[in-house]
Amino acid sequence: MLEADGSFFDGSSAAKHKVTLRLDEARGILTFDGEALEQPEEWPLPELRLLRDQPEGGWLTFALHIEGEDETMHHEARLSCRDGAMNAALRHAAPNLTRRDIHKGTGLRVLTKISIAVVAILAMIFVILPAMATSLAYIMPREREVQFGRAVINQMHWFLAGDFETDLTCTNEAGLAALAKMQSRLTEGPDMEYDLDIKVLDHEMVNAFAAPGGQIVIVRGLLDKATSADAVAGVLAHEIGHVENRDATIGALRSAGSAGLLSMVLGDFSGGTLAVIVAEHLISTSYTREAEIRADDFALDALHEADVSSEGLATFFDYILEQEGEGPAVPAYLNTHPPSKARAGKSRAHAATQPDTSSVLSEAEWADLKSICD
Repeated sequence: MLEADGSFFDGSSAAKHKVTLRLDEARGILTFDGEALEQPEEWPLPELRLLRDQPEGGWLTFALHIEGEDETMHHEARLSCRDGAMNAALRHAAPNLTRRDIHKGTGLRVLTKISIAVVAILAMIFVILPAMATSLAYIMPREREVQFGRAVINQMHWFLAGDFETDLTCTNEAGLAALAKMQSRLTEGPDMEYDLDIKVLDHEMVNAFAAPGGQIVIVRGLLDKATSADAVAGVLAHEIGHVENRDATIGALRSAGSAGLLSMVLGDFSGGTLAVIVAEHLISTSYTREAEIRADDFALDALHEADVSSEGLATFFDYILEQEGEGPAVPAYLNTHPPSKARAGKSRAHAATQPDTSSVLSEAEWADLKSICD
């Protein structure tokens, strides 16, 4: 029978008791006794567990496996031994020394809790956060929303110009007058909630966007590529729809909330940031498509009220479709906008129901608008 010195911790005090260990492989037990023990202890070898955190200096610490409610499933007492021969013998004789015990059903419980957490996160992202974003957008003070929109415009200046010093705002008076006439005609019918602030930025990008607080930007490249003033009017009516629906503010609030929640869940470790960006994109695209559809409907109604043909808007969607080219189609769930072909068809079908229309601007006014950045 192999003997060695060891230390025993009873688990109820910090005292370390010197004990003598005896390995009885024939009976399958490890016995130990000492002055502090009333009688010898017997630990069955199959129930010995080696603790993961081990002290330095060749010590090994053992616990006794027990069945109970404690998730650790270890007795609170600890037994330590520094004797190399005894430790080697125990590694050989104790069959479950390195086993990690868990209660039956733990895997199912963990899976259930993970499933509940995932459902809760999805509910937060797709139900609670959108509802909160919409509510906050409608109770946000107008001056705060306008201030936020101006910050967005400043960022757009930096993006297009490369610095914050360059002012890309187009100021040709004749062009501004033509733009004001277009705005007036499009907003005479609808009951507008916002005082619009529409400007043109001098850059070749073909784009237009609505910022929070009633601010709309048309980028000069759109004027260059548009085939008519009515096409620009259709795009402008679409952006006015975004303004009236508070889409920019709602989208910003929703993105901030969902991105923050995803960052907490996924972390900001290497690769985590990329996962947040991808996940946030997938989350936001569904909402963006819905917002685009609503803005399209607003534009068609506004054009109808202004007696401006929506054929111009259809031609602009034709241009977008042409730019998309013949490459592989992007999956619908990754598109931030509805299919351009469908949008063009919808606008063209609406134009067929408009018997009496007139161009939003005269030829001279259209020329002035196209020269607004000169």
